[in-house]
This record gives sequence, C-alpha cells and structure tokens, in this order.
Amino acid sequence: MKLSIIIVNYNVKHFLEQCLHSVYRALHGIESETFVVDNHSLDGSCHLVREKFPEVILIENQENTGYSKANNQAMRMARGEYILLLNPDTVVEEDTFHKTIQFMDDHPDAGGLGVKMIDGKGTFLPESKRGLPTPWVAFYKIFGLSKLFPSSKKLGRYHLSYLDNEQTHSVDILCGAFMLMRKTTLEKTGLLDETFFMYGEDIDLSYRILKAGYKNYYFPETTIIHYKGESTKKGSINYVKMFYQAMLIFSRKHFSEGHFRMYSLFIHLAIYFRAFLAIAQRIASRIYLPVSDFITIFLGFMVFVPLWEKLMFEPGYYPGLFLKAVVPAYILIWLTGIQVSGGYRKPVSVLRIIRGIFWGTLTILIAYSLIDEQYRFSRALILIGTGWSLLLLPVTRIFLSKLKIKGFELDIERQKRIAIAGRDEEAARVKNLLHLTPVNPVIVGTISLSRDEHSREDTLGPISQIREIIQVNRIDEIIFCAEDLSSAEIIRTMLDLSKLDVTYKIAPPESFSIIGSNSIHTAGDLYLVDVNAITKTTNLRQKRWLDLICFILLVFSLPLTFWFYKRKIQILSNLGKILTGKISWVGYIPDDDQAGNLPDLKPGVLHQGVMFHTPPPASQIRQLNILYAKDYRIWNDLELIAKNWNKLDTKPNG
Repeated sequence: MKLSIIIVNYNVKHFLEQCLHSVYRALHGIESETFVVDNHSLDGSCHLVREKFPEVILIENQENTGYSKANNQAMRMARGEYILLLNPDTVVEEDTFHKTIQFMDDHPDAGGLGVKMIDGKGTFLPESKRGLPTPWVAFYKIFGLSKLFPSSKKLGRYHLSYLDNEQTHSVDILCGAFMLMRKTTLEKTGLLDETFFMYGEDIDLSYRILKAGYKNYYFPETTIIHYKGESTKKGSINYVKMFYQAMLIFSRKHFSEGHFRMYSLFIHLAIYFRAFLAIAQRIASRIYLPVSDFITIFLGFMVFVPLWEKLMFEPGYYPGLFLKAVVPAYILIWLTGIQVSGGYRKPVSVLRIIRGIFWGTLTILIAYSLIDEQYRFSRALILIGTGWSLLLLPVTRIFLSKLKIKGFELDIERQKRIAIAGRDEEAARVKNLLHLTPVNPVIVGTISLSRDEHSREDTLGPISQIREIIQVNRIDEIIFCAEDLSSAEIIRTMLDLSKLDVTYKIAPPESFSIIGSNSIHTAGDLYLVDVNAITKTTNLRQKRWLDLICFILLVFSLPLTFWFYKRKIQILSNLGKILTGKISWVGYIPDDDQAGNLPDLKPGVLHQGVMFHTPPPASQIRQLNILYAKDYRIWNDLELIAKNWNKLDTKPNG
C-alpha cells in the first residue's frame, strides 16, 4: 500500500466532510487507506463518517485523548509506505498526493514533507515552512522582531520568511496540518511524543527526523487550504500558555541545560508579556470609546459655558465647581445611559446611543429637581449638553464607519452580495440552500465554468472573467460548487483574487453546509440550513440561564425534595453537570438514526418523550425533535421541567 492518511477530528463535522470529499478525489489511482480518529466529538461527526464515507477506517475514542495519542493509534495500524497526518479543516488539490508522493520517491533523503498552505481568503500561511525554534529564534518570534524584519536570515528564521514561498526548500520544521512521512523514517524516529497534548508535537517529530539523518522539505508545487483555528482561538491567553508550555517540553527534551534555562526564561517572559498585552488591549478596547466620548462632551461644555455666561449673564457667573465636578457628573450619567442602552456594543447602533443619552438626560433632570437649589446651576446647559451629545456622538460614529475603521461598523442590515460559481443544477441547489439559512443574502447570479455553457438569465459571465464580475457587480462573496469545480481550480482562483476584498466559501456536493473562512485570524465559518433556531445565540443563552435558574431553585429546595428522588446519587450528579455546563435539563428524544442530522445540543435529562405514557414511534420522535430544534421556546422547556420535576434524577440521554 502506498499511502495511509490519518485525520484526527474533534467537533468539526462540517469541515471534516469537506476535507474527506477533497481527499477521495485526490486519491484516484493511489492504493491507500484513510483513518479518522475521533476524539469523542459531540457534533455527530462519527455518524457522518459512517453514513457518507463508509470506506474510512473510523476509530471512536471515548474521551479527548489529545492530538499525539490519537494520531499514534492510527499510525500503529497504518500499512502505507507513506503516512500523512492531515488536519480536518483542510482542502487538498486533486494532484496533491500524486505530486508529493512522486517528490518523496525521487528524493530518498526526504524523511518528511510539507506543502504550501493558504487560508480561506487565499493568503499564504507562514507556518508552511519553519525553522528550528532555538532560544534566540524563539526570542525573535516572541517579541515581534521576526515580523519586523522578515527578510533577515537571522531574525526571520522562525517562519523562514527570507525564503521564496514559490521555491522548494529544505526546512527544519513541518506543520502538523499536512505532514507526509516515510513509514521507514517513523520506524527509526518513533511516533509522536504523547507528552504533547495539542501543540509542539509536529516540531518535536520534525526535529527527530532531522536527527535521524533525513531532510524535511517545503514543497510549494501543490497548495492546500487550511482554515485554521478550529480547536483554539489563536489570540487567547489559553492558546499562548498551551503553545509556549509545549515549547518548554521541546526545549527540555532537546536542548542543553543552559539553553533550556534561557529558553524557559524567554517562554515565561512571553507568557507574561502576551498576557499583559491581552489584558491591556481588552481594557483599552472597552474604555477608549467612553473616554473619547467624555472628552468630546466636556470640550463642548468648555466652549458653551463661557458663551452662555457672556450671552445671558456675565463672565465667571458659574463657579469653578460647575466645570470641575458638576459637568463631569452629567457626562458620566449620559455615558452610563449609553452603556445600559447598549450603545457601546458592536456593531454600532446610533439608535441605542440616542436612547442612552435620552435616559441619561431624564435621570439628570429628575436629580436636578430633587437637589438643593444652590446646586441647580442651569437647566438650559443640561439641554444644550444633551443637544451637543445627540449631534456629535452619532455623527462621529457614522463618520468613522464611513472611513471603514475597524470596530465602528454600523448596525445596519446590509445584505451580503453573493455569486455562485458552478453549473446550473448545482448552482440552483446551493441557491435553494442559501434561502434556507439565516444569512438572507442577495444572490446576484451565477458564474459559469466556460463561455460555451448554456447561459441562464442570471448568469454573470464565465469564471475566466471572475475578477471583472466581482468588480462590476460589487460581489462580497463567492461560493464555489465543489461538485463542478476541482479543488485545484478553486485554490488557483482564490490565489489569483487574494488581493480583492472578497470572501470565499465552498459548497461540498450533497451537503447541507457551505464552508469558508474570512481571514487568517478567524476560524472557519459556515452556513447551515435554518432548521436550527435552537442554535441562535439568544436561544442558547436563554436555555443556559433556564438551566442555571432551575439549578438554583432545586438546590435551595433540595432539603425538602431530596427524599422524593429515587436515584439520589444521580440527582446530585445531574446538578454538578448542569453547573459545569456538560448537560441541560431538556434535550432531544434519543434517536440514533437521526444523530448528526440535527443541530448540536448538550445531552438532556428530560425530553418531550417523557410526556407520552408509551414510547412514541420512530417517525414521531424524528418529527418532535425537528420541531423542537426549529421552533425553540423557553416556556416549553420550563413547562416540561415543572411537570416532571420528580424525574430530574433521570440519567441524561446521550
């Protein structure tokens, strides 16, 4: 057997589906086997694999064993001459495996190989090629010197940014998202080190390949899409901590004691430095707008007060206390009103700002009427300040949004303009699918695959003119039909258009999902058919609050009700799992045949089936679950809990 592909999956069902579609297209003519090791996903991933990809060798773990251990499970079973570790959030070209295997066959010194990777907007991913993270290389990376001087052979070693992205190079480190290795090499180096849970294992194995006398190659003659970031948000403190702790394990294992101490110092400095930056950025992002509003309104009062004095009284009529204490108090009340009204939430809502100022003014006027007369300086200046705030704050927000400054996007329902690239039948399917999602887009038209194709009324033109089509029709997003376009064609088009302000998504064949990613900094995102009202943020938040409120009520009543429960250990277990968010009081009726076809929910203690004296038939169970998911009502959950409180000691389903 020539090739064994190993994909470790954890709760990314829709990305896994798209990945496997591309993998099987690329395996044509290659004797191969494909493993999916699922680390106890709760999103129906295993059901999807069994149903749509029965040829896959599926390993279902009953817990999240981590990336290294899961890969090793499959590597011990693999029979291929070459073993490929592949992330589920990737899309490979049709010739990716043929080209990479041919290169490995032609270069017996190659122990491992990585390829050119792009994100969901067609932007090159620098981790496609990396150098060994020695203490100084890590220092340059941690403190941003490698980004400031990417062409420097000394400072740019972490991502080897001084090497041409379009040329094949011998490199130190391969990326675990696509890591092709000889089985004979792994027999010498050993498998992944299971000390690493999620990060650093690819660096460790790459280094051991080098130490075994082989070379690692960066091979850009094929390109894959890597959506990135599905498991951990890259900017989070948790990610920084986990990643750098993995680097510590690596340095302790491979560097001398002196180098390890230096490395450890850098790593701890990095963690504290990144944590400080993250906290400072979080604080600044929350206070900079209220502070700027405060200054803006206060500057207005500094102009209005002298003018009002000159016009109505005499200079110096108002005491210094007025500008120093009273005006700041007014402003703080207005800003509090804006905050309570939601005026500082993103995206910006002018209506919420106006509403907040109105409530602030009302509060000030009520307080004004109640305080001692000696502190009632001027009702007119309150109204002038109100008018100034009502004029300047909304106008400033609108002006900044027009300049397209990040964070000042207006809360205006601008429909996304979408074009679908594909043949008539598949384009029509995707169009219908879009209408079933909550996206509510403007579907401008379809992009045909050649000039010779029969043109429908909504055909915008051939894909060879896609750049002009985007510009003329002001397209925001292109959806590629994977049934009609090869992965290679999609990737080449994305690369050609990478400088345009347009996003991309891919519609896998016979799928109810449309997948893409907006930038290198965002995890992949997708559109799903809107049978899942339960998954709306507000509904999930309400459901969680209901769980917690019922938890509190149950805990307080437990001294009286505890003895009514038959399964006393189970009710305590349920309470603990509710508090930690592992289960919900209400979930779906258990139905193995339907698993994976419904929006994801936590296992429930109760379900609609408890209302029946005898179990309902399978067809009715499916209908009830679909209705529950599509038309969620918190009052239905509350009623179910109230009527069945004595059954809250039931073991959660799922």
